[in-house]
Amino acid sequence: IRIPVNMSTNGAAPRKVLLLENIDSASKDKLEQAGYSVELLKHAPSKEELLTLVEDVVAIGLRSKTLLDEDVLKAAKKLEVIGCFCIGTNQVDLNAAQKLGIPVFNSPFSNSRSVAELIIGNLVFLSRKLGDQNKNMHQGIWTKSAAGCHEIRGKTLGIVGYGHIGSQLSILAESMGLRVQFYDIALVMPLGNSKKVDTLDQLLATSNFVSLHVPLTPQTENMITAREFALMRKGTFFLNASRGTVVDLDALAESLKSGHIAGAYVDVYPEEPSSNSEPFSSPLQGCPNTILSPHIGGSTVEAQVAIADEVSSKFLTFFNEGRTEGAVNFPEVNLPYGGPDTHRILSIHQNKPGFMRSINEVLAQFNIEGQELRTKGAIGLLLVDVIGEISQEMKDGISALSLEIKTKFLY
Repeated sequence: IRIPVNMSTNGAAPRKVLLLENIDSASKDKLEQAGYSVELLKHAPSKEELLTLVEDVVAIGLRSKTLLDEDVLKAAKKLEVIGCFCIGTNQVDLNAAQKLGIPVFNSPFSNSRSVAELIIGNLVFLSRKLGDQNKNMHQGIWTKSAAGCHEIRGKTLGIVGYGHIGSQLSILAESMGLRVQFYDIALVMPLGNSKKVDTLDQLLATSNFVSLHVPLTPQTENMITAREFALMRKGTFFLNASRGTVVDLDALAESLKSGHIAGAYVDVYPEEPSSNSEPFSSPLQGCPNTILSPHIGGSTVEAQVAIADEVSSKFLTFFNEGRTEGAVNFPEVNLPYGGPDTHRILSIHQNKPGFMRSINEVLAQFNIEGQELRTKGAIGLLLVDVIGEISQEMKDGISALSLEIKTKFLY
C-alpha cells in the first residue's frame, strides 16, 4: 500500500503521538520508523497536564491509570485515534470519543497468558499459606506446619468471566489437576473438561477457588459483596485480577478476618496510585493469608512487548488504510486494498438517513472500485476506493456535507 500523504516522508513535519504510563518502547520505535514524532512519558498525567499535552497530537496511547474524559478529548483538536495498551477501556469516555469521530483500540489478547499464569501461581500460594509463611520467615519466625495447607489437585476452580483470560486460565488449571467450572453471561464454548454453571450463586457455593475475570460494566460493579462472600463455602480462596470496583473490599476483609474466606489474592483496587511514588492503602492490608500486588497482572516483558506491537500496528493500519478491526467504540471496516490506480476516502459521519445519497452525489463522477459502510450507535464509517484523481473541489464537497464528522483522504 502506498505511503499516505500525512506521513513525514512528504517533507511535512512529523505528526505527533503521545504515549503515556511507560508503554514499552517497542511502540515508540515502531511509530517513529513509520515517520511519526513520539513523546513517551512514564507517568499518568493529571487532567490539567493532559489538557496541555493533547493539543496537537493525532494519537494517544495509555494504560489503565490515565483518564480521558470528554473535556480532554475535546481539547485534542487533532486527535484521530486512541489506543489502550491493556484490555480494559473504561478509562476512556468511549461515547464522547465516538461522537468526536475517534476510534478506540485495545489489546484483548496479548497479556492473557501473563495474567493466567499469575493466577495459577497464587492458587498454589494461597492453598499453602505462602504469603504468611514468607512474612514470618522475614521476621525470623519459623512456623512449619501442614495445618490448613492443601494440594490444589482435585479441587474446584470457579472462573467468573470466561473470556480471553478466563479460558486461558481454564486450560492451565486443568493441566494442574483442578476441576474447572465457569459462569459467563455470554454463550461461550467450554474448553477441555470445563463446565458452565447456570448462575453466579451456584458457582460461588460450589467452588474451592473463585477467580474473577470480568470487564467493568454496570452489571459487574460491586458484583461481589458481603452477600456473595456468605454464599461461598467456609475455607474458599478468592482471587481478583480483573477490575478493582467489582469487589467490596471491606466485605472481603471482614470475611478474611472471620476465617470464612481462607485466603485472597488481589491485584486491582477501586483507587490506585497514579505513580510508584504515591502511597497505597487498602482495608486488605494485614488480613490473614492475603497476597496483594500492585496491578501487575499483565506486567511481564513478554506481554508488554506484544501489547506495544499490537496497538501500534492498529494505529498504523487505521492511519494508512482506514481499517478499524478491533475498535471497541467504532464500526469495524476492513476494505481490501483496491490497487495502484485507486484513491481511498474515509468518511466518519452521523448515522442518520440521507448521508449515502448526499455523498454519492459528490462521488458520482468517479468509478467506484470498492466501498464498505458500517454503522454503530450514533456514527457511521464509510471507506471508498475511487479510480481517478481527487480534486480539491471534491474534497471540499465531502467535508461540507451536513452529516459529516471527519473526512480523510488516505492515498
